Parts: sequence; C-alpha cells; structure tokens
Amino acid sequence: MNIHLHIERLVLDGVSLEPHQRAELKMAVVTELGRLLTSNGIGSGVQLSNGVRSVQGGLIAIDMHRKPCVLGQQIAQSVYGGIADE
Repeated sequence: MNIHLHIERLVLDGVSLEPHQRAELKMAVVTELGRLLTSNGIGSGVQLSNGVRSVQGGLIAIDMHRKPCVLGQQIAQSVYGGIADE
C-alpha cells in the first residue's frame, strides 16, 4: 500500500516560531506521522476513500519552552488520532 500525504497548511494559533524552528517543527511532524502511519496503518474510512479533505487533530497543550521537535511529534500524534478514527 502506498500512502500519499499532503499537508497544505498547518495552523498553530498563538505559537510564534523562528524560521529555523519552523523547519524543525515541519520535519518532526512529517517524521512522526510517517512512523505512525507505517507502523499502525490508517482507519478504514480513510482507506476506502480517495482522500480526506481535512482532519481534526484536537487540542494540544503548548508549552512555549518545549522544543519544536517535541511539539511536532505531539501535532503528528494528534493528527494521526484524527486519521485513525476516520
């Protein structure tokens, strides 16, 4: 099975990151989401469709002192929760 994932936009309200931190956050989201999809698969509702327009990932408690890579992992886990429930 091939999985094609396209994240057009990721909205983080109230989060201010430097450009280098944005790149670190993006890489962490992609890496963790890829790991979760590869190891756990996706929900049957997603498998039967031609795609999902959007995913509600839920709320994440953001600690502004936390590293962008950790925040990226949390985001990916929340998004994966939305995909797995489809």
